[in-house]
This record gives sequence, structure tokens and C-alpha cells, in this order.
Amino acid sequence: MTLKVLINRQPHQLPQDATVAQAVEALNPRPPFAVAVNTQFVPKSEYANRLLAQDDEVEIIAPVTGG
Repeated sequence: MTLKVLINRQPHQLPQDATVAQAVEALNPRPPFAVAVNTQFVPKSEYANRLLAQDDEVEIIAPVTGG
């Protein structure tokens, strides 16, 4: 059985009981980045323990520098 989530507004299917770490792995972003699930920031220390639910929205955001 799979879990349907949005990662950066794109549909993805992950295994049931998927974690934020698996969502990050699916996108393979280049560090540094921050992660939010349903607009709530998730600390890196919680990626492996934070379970995702059906239809969660995961945002993986790179910082933008400017002057």
C-alpha cells in the first residue's frame, strides 16, 4: 500500500509509514534546505521519526540570498 503526498506541489507515492526523511530522499535536494509539513517547520533531528499521512504537503525549501 502506498501513501500519496505532495512534495513541492508535485504528487509522489511513498511507502505506507513513510517519514519526512524518505520524502527528502525522494527529492534529493542540495543542502542547505529546510522542510515543512503542512506549513509546520520540521527540525532535521526529527526527519527520521516524523511520519507522513495521506495527502500531507511537504515543502523542501532552499534559502535565498540577496542584497
